Amino acid sequence: MTEAAADDATGTGPLTRRRLLALGGALTLASLPAGPATAAPAAGRPTLRHGSAERAGLLPGHLRDLVGDAEAFLGPSPQHPWYAGAVLLAGRGGTVALHQPIGMAVRYRAYDEQTGTGVEFPPEQQIPMTRDTVFDLASVSKLFTSILAVQQTERGALALEAPVASYLPEFGRAGKQDVTIRQLLTHTSGFRAWIPLYKAPTYEEKIRLVLDEAPVSPPGTAYLYSDLNLISLQLVLEKVTGRTLDRLLYEEITGPLGLRRTRYNPPASWRPRIAATEDARAPWSGLDRGLVWGEVHDENAFSLGGVAGHAGVFSTAWDLAVLGRTLLNGGSYGRARILAPESVELMFTDFNTAFPGDEHGLGFELYQHWYMGAMATPRTAGHTGFTGTSLVLDPTTDSFLVVLGNSVHPVRSWRSGSAPRVATANRLARAVPVRPVRGRTAWFSGMATAGTATLALPALDTSGGPARLRCALWWDTEPGADALVLEASTDDGGSWQPVPFTTARPGEESTPHPSGSVTGWSGRVWHRLTAHLPVARALVVRWRYTTDRLYVGRGCYVDGLRVEAADGVLFDEARPADAAGVRAVGWAPSAD
Repeated sequence: MTEAAADDATGTGPLTRRRLLALGGALTLASLPAGPATAAPAAGRPTLRHGSAERAGLLPGHLRDLVGDAEAFLGPSPQHPWYAGAVLLAGRGGTVALHQPIGMAVRYRAYDEQTGTGVEFPPEQQIPMTRDTVFDLASVSKLFTSILAVQQTERGALALEAPVASYLPEFGRAGKQDVTIRQLLTHTSGFRAWIPLYKAPTYEEKIRLVLDEAPVSPPGTAYLYSDLNLISLQLVLEKVTGRTLDRLLYEEITGPLGLRRTRYNPPASWRPRIAATEDARAPWSGLDRGLVWGEVHDENAFSLGGVAGHAGVFSTAWDLAVLGRTLLNGGSYGRARILAPESVELMFTDFNTAFPGDEHGLGFELYQHWYMGAMATPRTAGHTGFTGTSLVLDPTTDSFLVVLGNSVHPVRSWRSGSAPRVATANRLARAVPVRPVRGRTAWFSGMATAGTATLALPALDTSGGPARLRCALWWDTEPGADALVLEASTDDGGSWQPVPFTTARPGEESTPHPSGSVTGWSGRVWHRLTAHLPVARALVVRWRYTTDRLYVGRGCYVDGLRVEAADGVLFDEARPADAAGVRAVGWAPSAD
């Protein structure tokens, strides 16, 4: 056992991220030593203001493309619009470089199930989206409940590894006595996805259904996303604080941060500024309510009086961006602090390492390409909402993306998947520049799905002795599904064999890649690559980047290609004649 491992096992030594995971949050965070937040930018704690893409350190052309991509989903996607409208907000650091409404906040008064069409309001009664349109956040509400719970761990009122039943004894019924607070926050409690609480006639009977619910799997043995986790957490919070969830939201989050357009149960005076949701009727809805506009869409949240741990919060793109900026700052915004930096670290740390693909911090989902697109990294945090909402925070690049759409307007069946979220996230990821290591440009693979891109050097004579390829390499791909391979051919491309190589980050030891390939996330930094090439009179060396049809990462960059042998330099990209011999299919020179 190493000294560091011994310290982790015995509880001595500095409080590292590794020890936080080992301890599982059983200690109360109030006792943690102060320190810099790894989720916060190194250069201070910015507050938000509108500004240019250049001021944000983003490429303006890709932000323009972000809007264009989002607007495409106002049309058939593939048959019906994915949403009637949306508000898009993107930025980096303290600068909001894009804050753009598109489409309509209120377009349809009903849905005609016979014709499968929306019945529109007269044009003069339709309401366009504005920057300040208020949205029903649906499950993005879970983030607020999670923050409130983590605040209580800081204050010693909750412990992550404590049984829920130690705070709420009646929760221990039906085999739930061992479910912990952490398991509620990471969706590993064993609860099934949901139950129709709205069918119970009284509030008390609805709560009893949750308390009587039996797990479908033993706690901690499986990941299953469930609204019941956050409803249960609401009950715990209200019990330990003596305050209702809506009061907690105002007193602990929205009030201190100045989020004036974020609340449960918005007043009737807000209705003209709220995006409409669904024409809620059977059989697609559990309740017959007609057009839902200004009230929470989720049936269970509505039946609970509009205040629920899993849904019910209304907000704007700007307010959500302030919340995101607060977390990227390590829990503070301006003069307000709502979380300690160590708490933010836990929210952005994967507690679900036993369930690959379902990475989850405390409340936040992590590393989910299905809606984060190329913004996804092991530290990228976010959440989606059924109504068409999403928030994505990337601490690696200090960037944030809010997409608020009314995708269930006029009916939930019109949209599926998360294509607009992925498209906009890909554009924002591409807007963060990757600067070449050497010269003005580097070779870039692009970010196309379902593709193969190759970058081949001219045939080289390596028969005179050992030859070595050196270059700089940067990669970020969808893990497992997409890969970059270095390969060589001795028969003019008739057959190809992988070429093993090593990579090294600045100041670190080399990492071998015996398969001649890389996939996943590399830290979004340049690596030094070294590969020993086969001996041949006419050796062709190429990079091959392949992607599947679903999602992509930020792509791959290669720079400073150089092949050396004992008798001299066989290829140097810096020599114009050598560079002219490079054959690129799908790759292109890129300055950023």
